[in-house]
Amino acid sequence: MKKLELCKRIRLALGSALLWKDTRGQDLVEYALLAGFIAVAAGALLPTISQSISTIFSRMSSVLAAAAS
Repeated sequence: MKKLELCKRIRLALGSALLWKDTRGQDLVEYALLAGFIAVAAGALLPTISQSISTIFSRMSSVLAAAAS
């Protein structure tokens, strides 16, 4: 019985270790952050387009909120 319990604990530990190494969604997050930084930089450097950037982010926010509900 003790051997079986030890095997279960080892399997659980390995499973949680593999969870931390899962980086499948990392690229998408990095691209989204990069796009956000570029938009903020463009808005700061070119004030005339800051209103259109704000409109785009507002639309994206409303679409995401509608998709979440």
